[in-house]
Amino acid sequence: MARVKGAMMTRKRRSKIMKMAKGYWGSKSKHFRVANQAVMKSLTYAYVGRKNKKRDFRQLWITRISAACKMNGMNYSSFMHGLKVAGIEINRKMLSEMAIHDAAAFTALCEIAKKA
Repeated sequence: MARVKGAMMTRKRRSKIMKMAKGYWGSKSKHFRVANQAVMKSLTYAYVGRKNKKRDFRQLWITRISAACKMNGMNYSSFMHGLKVAGIEINRKMLSEMAIHDAAAFTALCEIAKKA
């Protein structure tokens, strides 16, 4: 039986990591061991960042809705409660878009929420 060494797969795996590390500063883009650590860490950051992005956008939408509510003489929590009681189900992303681009429609929603 011939002895099989994993040279081809090892080189393939290493070149994949080195390709991902392209553009990193100093030895992080030149030496495999350092590049591997940097790539693993950056992939971890990317995973966490994808989760944080959702959190950040929701926070932004709520801030925008709150500011628009204040212009119409009510606060965010009473506005959202009023919409819920009135049976209007619009997500925060769409509400924030309405607050920015369609102020008249948002004002109408505020009036509905006040009545409810």
